[in-house]
Amino acid sequence: MIVLDSVDEHDLRLAPLISPSHRIGVVIPAYKAKAQILSVLEAIGDEVHSIYVIDDNCPQETGRFVEQEANDGRVQVIYHTTNRGVGGAVVTGMKAALRDGMEIVVKVDGDGQMDPALIPHFVQPIVDGIADFTKGNRFFDPDAVRAMPGARLFGNAALSFLTKLSSGYWNLFDPTNGYIAWDCRLLSVLPLDKIAPRFFFESDLLFRVNLFRAKGIDIPMTAIYGDEKSNLRPSDIVGPFLLGNLRNLAKRICYNYFLRDFNVASLELIFGLALSLFGLIYGIVYWGVDTPATAGRVMIAALPLLTGIVLLLGFVNFDIQQIPREPISQRLHWRVR
Repeated sequence: MIVLDSVDEHDLRLAPLISPSHRIGVVIPAYKAKAQILSVLEAIGDEVHSIYVIDDNCPQETGRFVEQEANDGRVQVIYHTTNRGVGGAVVTGMKAALRDGMEIVVKVDGDGQMDPALIPHFVQPIVDGIADFTKGNRFFDPDAVRAMPGARLFGNAALSFLTKLSSGYWNLFDPTNGYIAWDCRLLSVLPLDKIAPRFFFESDLLFRVNLFRAKGIDIPMTAIYGDEKSNLRPSDIVGPFLLGNLRNLAKRICYNYFLRDFNVASLELIFGLALSLFGLIYGIVYWGVDTPATAGRVMIAALPLLTGIVLLLGFVNFDIQQIPREPISQRLHWRVR
């Protein structure tokens, strides 16, 4: 027991073959997950070396329950004395896995919505060296999408677009899906303590791994919706998700197009924004005048606006082409924490 006082690119038709020599750790944040946690633990296969259950100051004392009822020597229960949110719990598990020398870390929720039998499919692309991280995608199968609650479907689609903008991973979908696997060489260099600790965790993590040019791929999966109650209230996350994604978008553009590099896309962005704003403001100023606008005034407003929009579209097209296409983990040096 540990107590903390602070703080389709892969062919899934083939059964993955994970060598026992690969040290795989599974992190399970546990908050109000007492009803499902044992079935989740029992479904984790022999390919996993260690399991880290993070009791995030759970009122149901899920950690104590696991220690009493789980008969699996791989399980370690780590306790938070204050609630840090799902992101804070996962970071604690990541640090424990890095400390224990794990090679790959998989995050699985404790509410039973993620099938642990899929762990080999998430791990195999990392073992094969074709990805630095893998992420679940619940939208791959149309039948599974139809079974998803409508509000959840709409919300995930909107959040996915925002996360594509902020992270630069235009090829990934389903950003709020927490079923993720990482190469520990990548985790060892990430600023884990800077990652958003609560429900913005997955989106913020994508932004940060993109700064390292890490390659990620989607893994098709089907979520299991039972009688569990979500701890997520949409009204509580709309504002933070919007502001967080806009902040990360601004940071990513500054880092990638002005600090690390300055290229034609940087010019497209500068002139596109300047011309669009000029045309928009000029048009608004003269929109309400008493006399009809002359052809010249219309052109002064319309031409810069249209030109600016074309330049901004060119910037977006360039940004889409910059999706990381080669794994970076093999070139990273393990950082001891």
